[in-house]
Amino acid sequence: MEKVSNLNTGVVSTKYWHRIDDEHVQCDLCPRECRLREGQRGLCFVRGCEHGEVVLYSYGRSSGFCVDPVEKKPLNHYYPGSAVLSFGTAGCNLSCKFCQNWDMSKSREMDTLADAASPQQLAEAAVNLGCKSLAYTYNDPLIFHEYAVDTAEACREKGIKNIAVTAGYVHPEPRREFFAAMDAANIDLKAFTDDFYHRICGGHLQPVLDTLLYVHHETDVWMELTTLLIPGHNDSDEEIDKMTRWVVENLGPDAPMHFTAFHPSWKMMDVPSTPASALTNARHIAMENGVQYAYTGNVHDSNGGSTWCPECGELLIERDVYELGKWGLEDGACHKCGFKIAGVFDDQPGDWGSRQLPVRLSDHA
Repeated sequence: MEKVSNLNTGVVSTKYWHRIDDEHVQCDLCPRECRLREGQRGLCFVRGCEHGEVVLYSYGRSSGFCVDPVEKKPLNHYYPGSAVLSFGTAGCNLSCKFCQNWDMSKSREMDTLADAASPQQLAEAAVNLGCKSLAYTYNDPLIFHEYAVDTAEACREKGIKNIAVTAGYVHPEPRREFFAAMDAANIDLKAFTDDFYHRICGGHLQPVLDTLLYVHHETDVWMELTTLLIPGHNDSDEEIDKMTRWVVENLGPDAPMHFTAFHPSWKMMDVPSTPASALTNARHIAMENGVQYAYTGNVHDSNGGSTWCPECGELLIERDVYELGKWGLEDGACHKCGFKIAGVFDDQPGDWGSRQLPVRLSDHA
């Protein structure tokens, strides 16, 4: 792949596409399979046809940078308490009507990409800021595939871990390359019906399930799942029951699941916020079906946000939103009964706390 020599342009060639005829090419990155004429962009907006090939327009350009607690991704079983340098670009290959980051994910203005950063600059900034990991988030990193993979390689050279926050809507070949570059991922399982994905997200369920199966069975990537519960749309007991049974059967009982609260946004301003009781109910259904680590999110719920030993019920990692309290792990196991807790842990938790620190990369690279 040709690398940019000027980050102000942000344009690079890509390889996941093929020519259909003399006038059209097809992007093969994701199941949308956008068919493009010269000068036309795909639904994601950051990939388009230029000089007869599919190019990426957002290489080396970001919508902003922030140091977050890893729990904000959310990842509760991957170096708890550690600091993560988070960044995203613009655009998305789904069109979720409830998008919480719609100003970035659905942006059609390239000036949304306020900062320029090479993969090497990002890796250096993560080191200088004392971050354990770099997170590709805010919008879906799959659509800036080339930028994400190059950055992940630069990070690994400096001992920085890579975290993908993604909807998992991707074709098999680019999926293989992308997740080979990642160390951990939080993947949105937005619902458990194809009708929801089609009506609300402009996509389909099966490609997401295929990604979950691939990451679990074919990679060493640590994976957690998130479902944003939207009242009246994907929060029925029946749907949560089917979803959590599928997770236990296909991904195992130790795959952490996060049930998070919806707040009115973008094209769903008329839908009420998710009551905390709905999250607690979903968590209980998940645990009854065998999910060992079920969490509530976007609400103040220390019980639902903390990690408990599935064997003896001991409180192992106390969480108050993103702030950690009691720590009951010894060598990644329950200090009381010795049950091994699924995840990736240091001997002691990180001390970043709940701070969220916006940064200018030029000050730290």
